[in-house]
Amino acid sequence: MAVPPPSPTQSSPAGAPRPARHGAFHALTVVAVDRLTDDSVALTLRVPQELRAEYRHAPGQHLTLRRSTPEGSEVRRTYSICSPAPGEAGPSLLRVGVRLVEGGEFSTFAHKEIAAGDVLDVMVPAGRFVLDPATAPAAAHYAAIVGGSGITPVLSIAASLLAGRPDARFCLVRSDRTAASTMFLEEVADLKDRYPDRFQLVTVLSREEQEAGLPSGRLDEQRLSALLPALLPVAEVTGWFLCGPYGLVQGAERALNALGVVRGRVHEEIFHVEDTAPQGAEDSAPQAAAGRAPSAVASRGRVTARLDGRSGTWPVQDGESLLDAVLRNRADAPYACKGGVCGTCRAFLVSGEVRMDRNFALEAEETEAGFVLACQSHAMTEEVEIDFDR
Repeated sequence: MAVPPPSPTQSSPAGAPRPARHGAFHALTVVAVDRLTDDSVALTLRVPQELRAEYRHAPGQHLTLRRSTPEGSEVRRTYSICSPAPGEAGPSLLRVGVRLVEGGEFSTFAHKEIAAGDVLDVMVPAGRFVLDPATAPAAAHYAAIVGGSGITPVLSIAASLLAGRPDARFCLVRSDRTAASTMFLEEVADLKDRYPDRFQLVTVLSREEQEAGLPSGRLDEQRLSALLPALLPVAEVTGWFLCGPYGLVQGAERALNALGVVRGRVHEEIFHVEDTAPQGAEDSAPQAAAGRAPSAVASRGRVTARLDGRSGTWPVQDGESLLDAVLRNRADAPYACKGGVCGTCRAFLVSGEVRMDRNFALEAEETEAGFVLACQSHAMTEEVEIDFDR
């Protein structure tokens, strides 16, 4: 998943609910497994009273679920919370959507094995693809373009905004393969029934014709460039939320740019990165702290990491990422996908130089400010220091 930097229309990391400890897992009980489509389910988890403050979340944040395999390895996957943001007391229930991925180890487990009464290891909420209704300006007008399971965090964002701000409006443009594959169909329809004057819904099916509405086909850059001005006053939209596969998000970003939308109003989260993603989208350039110029890759070195107020220094083995070096000594280091997509391992580069292999989670403003993805960062100097607490 790719996440945006804070902006005036978003809750900042300092303002959003933050867990007391990075990467903390707790055992939560599954109270319901609801079949949404043939290839997707919603898991509802009970949060005990003593943990509700830790699981207080902003609209759009996600959870990381963990399981141990029979072979003794560990599988982690990140799923967005679809339920509205709770009050100050925190949630009694959390709901996430899980779409079956071909060959997906955790999604297959969720679809075939998880049942009510099971206990899952769940990390406290994380993520910066959020919208805090309290910070929205008067008469705010937001819009979202989503594809497939990208509806999940946006459902929480839209429901929380419309319930919390009676003067706000929200436009949802969603793309799905067919009507039968559309996740949270009833929940979105309920928003339309509850807020008919403030919630605008546009559905596009890529592989099925609709009796009414837009013709079928993919929502690409060209189509969005023509569609969006016909739907709403593009220049007056307070903020745009793009979520789904890499291709759809990038096409929507280019369409908005062509329509003159300021980049700071566009917030992105990527759910799936195709293997053929253009290399230009990945930040493989060296990252240096304090403006120092990159140097040759160090064959060995040491990493100093600050996590939950404690610091340690450990050797970095040849070829390993900074995250792996830290994990050998601090098993509680935060991570989920290890693929440069979810942003869970985001850290501030205090000193030294690193190279990031892939980056689909940090915006240019974040990397320029000195943030890196620990799972994709390799030391290019003998000494590197990172801070997970920033």
